[in-house]
Amino acid sequence: MMETEVQLKRIHGKLQQLLKENSLLQKENSQLKTDLRDARKQIAGQQESFDNLKQQVDILKYTHGDLDGTDKKEFEKKINSYLKEIDRCIILLSQ
Repeated sequence: MMETEVQLKRIHGKLQQLLKENSLLQKENSQLKTDLRDARKQIAGQQESFDNLKQQVDILKYTHGDLDGTDKKEFEKKINSYLKEIDRCIILLSQ
């Protein structure tokens, strides 16, 4: 009988330890998910900032005439796509 009680106490102790470790891991997992979400938001913001700066550089190149033939065609495509988007918005607003 004594041996059984010792084994039960040992099993109970190990179970308590596992429950504590599980709780700590769940908290760590939750914190890591929060950190990941924040990092993704930060990356998205930086990407948007990068895109805006790239657009400004392209505009400056165009206004100073520093574009070669390929860059000029690409820039004109962007302008045309913006104009199409504006036209689409105007049509949607007029309905």
